[in-house]
Amino acid sequence: MLEQVEDSDCVICGACCASFRVSFYWGETDLINPGGVPEALTEKLNHHRVVMRGTNQKNPYCLALQGEINKQVSCTIYPQRPTPCRDFLPGEAACHQARRQHGITPKLTEICA
Repeated sequence: MLEQVEDSDCVICGACCASFRVSFYWGETDLINPGGVPEALTEKLNHHRVVMRGTNQKNPYCLALQGEINKQVSCTIYPQRPTPCRDFLPGEAACHQARRQHGITPKLTEICA
């Protein structure tokens, strides 16, 4: 069951952008997809996949994240963000995991399923 995270929590939080490796198909980059993820913000993972710079390390921190976690953050490429970022759901288990890693207790209200 998902729990609802207020939209304002996400623009303050940013924990997801500093907790996980963000890997995706290289075809999402602006090399072949105009308006796609800026290739300059990626690095090669393997023949078919790239990662957002800064996320393929022991302490991930996406270079597209601007601001201070749990204060005020924004994604500098939000309209161009890759599929894993688009698919990430506030309030899902991974969201809670990221928040816990950064010592953030989310303000949550349960959604009836």
